Amino acid sequence: MPSGDAQRTWFPEMVARLRSNWHDGMSMPALISLRDELDGMLQWIRASRNIRTPIITCSRCGMTAPGAAPHVSVRALILALVRFEIASVDKTGVLEK
Repeated sequence: MPSGDAQRTWFPEMVARLRSNWHDGMSMPALISLRDELDGMLQWIRASRNIRTPIITCSRCGMTAPGAAPHVSVRALILALVRFEIASVDKTGVLEK
């Protein structure tokens, strides 16, 4: 497993799918459907590459355990549009509200 994959949520193939499926004026049900597809891709990528969640240590008790598995939320999808320069800040700001 390449370094950093345990913490990664957005893999290159997911960004490519987001670029190809995103369009201005996308309805909220379509946006949620895209989120479901991307979250499914994330889970499949992590399972097929045997990527486990990082081990975290509690600062209070010192116990170590696997962290929570990452998921793609609707807000994360909207923010990724700006992060990967797919849509402008103005357009995503309106969508986020």
